[in-house]
Amino acid sequence: MIMALLSVPITAPAQTNSGHDSPLLKEARASKAGMSGERLARIDKMCEDAIKDGQIPGVVALVARHGKIVYYKAYGKADAATGRELDKEDIFRIASQSKAITSTAVMMLWEQGLFQLDDPISKWIPEFKDAGVLKSYNDADGTWTTEPVKTPITIRHLLTHTSGLGYGVIDGDERFKKIYAKAGVTDLFTTEPVTIAESVKKLAKLPLHHQPGEKFTYSEGLDVLGYFIELVSGEPFDVYLRKHIFEPLGMNDTGFYLPDTKAGRLVRVQKPEDGKWVNYSVTFYDPDYPIKGAKTFFSGGAGLCSTAKDYATFLQMYLNGGELNGVRILSRTTIETMMKNQTGDLFDGDDKYYGLAFGVVTEKGQAKGGLGSPGTFDWGGYFNTQYFADPKEDLVGILMKQTQGGNDQTGWKFRQLVEAAVDD
Repeated sequence: MIMALLSVPITAPAQTNSGHDSPLLKEARASKAGMSGERLARIDKMCEDAIKDGQIPGVVALVARHGKIVYYKAYGKADAATGRELDKEDIFRIASQSKAITSTAVMMLWEQGLFQLDDPISKWIPEFKDAGVLKSYNDADGTWTTEPVKTPITIRHLLTHTSGLGYGVIDGDERFKKIYAKAGVTDLFTTEPVTIAESVKKLAKLPLHHQPGEKFTYSEGLDVLGYFIELVSGEPFDVYLRKHIFEPLGMNDTGFYLPDTKAGRLVRVQKPEDGKWVNYSVTFYDPDYPIKGAKTFFSGGAGLCSTAKDYATFLQMYLNGGELNGVRILSRTTIETMMKNQTGDLFDGDDKYYGLAFGVVTEKGQAKGGLGSPGTFDWGGYFNTQYFADPKEDLVGILMKQTQGGNDQTGWKFRQLVEAAVDD
């Protein structure tokens, strides 16, 4: 498979040199970036109280403004079994925070004129040509009927979760959970010897939730686009991300799987049990997927691991208009398109809309309080990681945890405290 991919000619390098040369993120005093050190210190108490109250076992928090890291600390435990203290450079499973990185790769290829956003995905993955919308489902034998799609699934649909695809085991519709399971679709990540090509081709034969473009349904569309990136670029998906995003930006601790030398830095997924935190066991997924197993499945929607600083670096590139350290990943004009409302009123609520890679705060969201300026973009991950970036304030906030379950209040509190620490 890889040899076949490598036989496809790559038309041009995706990242280019830039006339701008924004520095890499470095730590500095809060006052140097127009932030109040006294107000940022409120984050200390918030984190300490959350651990003391049993909301979380540990957390890494990072705040950067104007390209300077003004807050970067770790609290609590990384491993319930060993009691290892969390380090701020530890590595986390970022799950759905992978989506923005995959979307970025798609748009890098788009910038080369290789496709249009409203092209049908079946042009590259022909298995999607006969897509249909679920009409009926027989629970007794697991069979279904479909009706034809009115419009084919496009690349834009896949980027915006409007394709009609679902999300298998975490789907809100029990019918689709059963359909995906029976078909053997790999939903998130795995230690088994599976490839994204194999899983996506199975997915393409399954029914859709709804007509493409008519609703917002959180989906495996970014996994489909991971395979699409392989086909368009001629490079394996993991290689493409490493060569064209991670290495140019100096994101040296970001990737799908960890080498043995970094395995000890992986934070364990933990859950509350009988008043204490314990390491999460194997359920429908193995939480040790990034350090063991076949290491062949590259989930564009949920598979990456990263650090707080690496992800802040990625977000700072966006705040810089697509450039960092003299390397241009995306044009400012492309980012402007990506940040526009791509889903109309299909995305829930008036506080945000959905662009091509992120949820984006509206004026009503700003008025609600605690979300940032209009245009602030954000998302999170299945293992309880969160981020936001406020372009107006040139401000990044990262909160890294690894939990399932519990009553965690740190996400909204952190964001509120960070925005309130602006002091210029």
